[in-house]
Formats: sequence, C-alpha cells, structure tokens
Amino acid sequence: MIASVRGKVAAVSLSTAVVEVGGIGIELLCTPNTLATLRTGEEAHLPTSLVVREDSLTLFGFTDTDERTLFELLQTASGVGPKLAQAMLAVLSPDGIRLAISTEDAKTLTKVPGIGQKGAQRVILELKDRIGAPTGTASAPAAAQPGAAPWRDQVTEALIGLGYNARDADKAVTAIEPEAGDQANISLLLRAALRTLSKA
Repeated sequence: MIASVRGKVAAVSLSTAVVEVGGIGIELLCTPNTLATLRTGEEAHLPTSLVVREDSLTLFGFTDTDERTLFELLQTASGVGPKLAQAMLAVLSPDGIRLAISTEDAKTLTKVPGIGQKGAQRVILELKDRIGAPTGTASAPAAAQPGAAPWRDQVTEALIGLGYNARDADKAVTAIEPEAGDQANISLLLRAALRTLSKA
C-alpha cells in the first residue's frame, strides 16, 4: 500500500499530476480541487490510495487524509468503483457527501454523473450508519494556480472526464462564464457547471 507521496511536482494536467519521488515520476489521478493546489516545480505531499486491478495499478492522490478515507469508504458501497468515488469528490466536498448521505438526500447525490436515483438510494442505505456526521474541517477549495491552462479548458475537460459529452460540457461552461471573474477557482466553477447540467 502506498499511503502517500512527497516530492517535487513535475507536471499537472487536467486530471493527473506527476510527482517526482526518488528520481521516479509517479502519476496520480486527482480531482480538480486537488490539482488546483499543486504548482509545477514546488514540493507537494499527497495522501494516496492504490487501486489494484488485473491489468493496472492506479494511484489516486488527495488534498488530505479525510478525502482519501472517504474515497475508500465510498467504494464499499455496491456499484461504486474508484472512478465514481472520485467523481463524487469532484462534485461534492467530503462534508457535502456526508451531509447528503446522513440526511438521505438522494437528489444531491444524483448530481454526480453516473449516479441515478436508485444508485443514490443504495449508497445511502449501505453507508448511512458508517459515513459519520459532517466534520466541518474540510479545506476550502483552492484558488486556481497562476499560469494554469485557461479555466474554460480545465472545466470542460473535467466535465468530459466525468462522462458528459463535449457539446453539453461546452454549454455548461458558457453558462457559468460570468461567475469566473479574474481569479478563476476551478473547483467552484466545476461544481457550478455540474449544477447547470443537473438542471438541464
């Protein structure tokens, strides 16, 4: 089990980061919120979760151990794999997920691409007694890093990565453009775009 990685950030893309550890570049799959905290050339320390499959080893990186713990807990629910658990953390904060499950708010969970009404109810049923109450300690979404790719491209690619088609993603990004301002916060804009898509 690789519990965490520490090293210089070698690259940041729309869905991954590469961290140099002992001369080896380790690729991590991360949510937009986590990626927004990373800057190329700077030191980073990310809690991680290794997902082992017959044909792959995939390392997921997180802002903090709370995100990692929730990521692993979500996968214990029927029908929730690592990609869907990561999508849940991209759309909702850890406390947002806890609140939705503890209050049986299936509608909030269905904002996540890949979760329908039945899936949301199943997640609530299986995790309600284990998820715990919101902690109130979740870190605030980070501001976008200087020199990052234009926010439109980042949010569009993130939406496509979550399962939306390019046309719908582009429409959602255009709809939230007035919210971007001078300092685009990728995490907040992604969540705003997802809210727009959930109303469509």
